[in-house]
This record gives sequence, structure tokens and C-alpha cells, in this order.
Amino acid sequence: MKKAIVFVFAIFAALLLQGCRDAPPPNVVNSAEDAQGRIIGALSGSPSAWVAADVGRAQLFSSTDDLMYHLRAGTIDCVIMDSTVASELVADTTGVRVLGEPLLVYDLRFAIPRENSQLLQAVDAALAELRSNGTLGGLRNKYFAGRRYAYEAPEGVEQRQATLTLAVASDSPPFSYKDVNGEYAGLDIEVAQAVCDYLGVEMKIIEYDVAELITAVRFGRADLALGWVPGEEDEIINISEPYAVATHVIVVRR
Repeated sequence: MKKAIVFVFAIFAALLLQGCRDAPPPNVVNSAEDAQGRIIGALSGSPSAWVAADVGRAQLFSSTDDLMYHLRAGTIDCVIMDSTVASELVADTTGVRVLGEPLLVYDLRFAIPRENSQLLQAVDAALAELRSNGTLGGLRNKYFAGRRYAYEAPEGVEQRQATLTLAVASDSPPFSYKDVNGEYAGLDIEVAQAVCDYLGVEMKIIEYDVAELITAVRFGRADLALGWVPGEEDEIINISEPYAVATHVIVVRR
């Protein structure tokens, strides 16, 4: 009888020790300050990837499932990702949570020459329609959350003999870059194309360094530029309604 009790106790102790070995390490990130210098997971190709690289040591993954697996296993200290995706993942994943305050929030808008108020009104009207029909949401999720979405140009739009020139930087993924075929791609490219399709005009792309985009619009070298536009720039250019709002949050172990 005693041997049986000892045997059962030994099995229980072994299982307990195994469970301890399998348990992830405790969470060490309880604020944005705690994330500084840590190993941070992010979705490859998303805006959160460069945020993670700016905050700590970024480790990129191809899927959200991989992100959650490595976070729970403790091979990364935390995850930076889009707030919408984070809310869905946390609801479906045990042992993780979103820190209370967003790490970074910013609007993405069109920059338009100051003297062209009619173009500003047209772009804002196009954005309102693209937001209503789900195009902006689909493109945002494609580039921010790695979800599948294929933009299709609307049919029956009256074509006008006009061209809008878009200033872009070709090395700013996922906003604007050149794909493996040398074609322009990215969130900003597709949003601008959708606006031009809605307005029934052609789009022409001109490359600039990222620091020169606002200058190109200000001095009339381009009709449009997209991205984060500081609020104080509205004194020298027109700024559209947002085409996307970027909210990056930190996900940690409980």
C-alpha cells in the first residue's frame, strides 16, 4: 500500500514539474516604457513592424497565429499590432491581454495644394464613398492586418480627360514601394488609385524622397501625396479627411 502511495506521489510530482517546465515565463512588459529594448513580435510587412523596430528588437512573423504562439511560449516579450486585430486575437487566445493605453495613434491623410480647394472637396467626397462601401476598410486590413483583400475599380464611372499626379516614396512599405515586378504597390498607392477611379481620372506617379513629399505638393509639382501629415502643415497645404487611422497597441502575457 505504501509503495502504491509513493508511486502515485512520484507520478504527481513528475507531472507537476513538467507543468512548471512548460509554463511560459512571467510577463515583464506592463507599460510602453517596459517595452523599450525588449524582444518584440510584429506582423511582417505591417506598419507595426517598423514601430517594433523603433521601440526594441523586432522579431517578425508571417501570421498572427505564430505571433500568439511565440508570445505565449515566452520566446518574445510582447507583440505590437493593430488594435482591431489585437482585440480579435485576445478574445480568441487565452493567457494574453492588451495593455490599457495605445502605444501610438496617428491619422493618414491626403496632402493637396493649398490653392486647389475643389480637389480637396472631391477627394473628401471620394473618401466618404470608399469608406461607406468598405474599400478603405478592406485596404487597411490588407496592409495593417495581413488579410486578403483585392480592390476592384468601380464600373460605370464617367471618365474625364484629366490626370492627377501622385508624389510617392518608393521605399516606404507597406505604404508605397515597388513589388517584385517593379510595379508600385502599397496602401497609399491603392487608396490613391481608388480615389482616382472614383473621380474618373488617370493617376500619374512621380517618385520623391519621403522628406520631399509635402514640398512637392506645396510647390505644385504634384497634386497629391499621402501619409501622416502634421497638423501644422494645414497653413501651407490642404489636408483631407483621414483615409485610415493607425492605432498600435502592445499585447502581453497575462
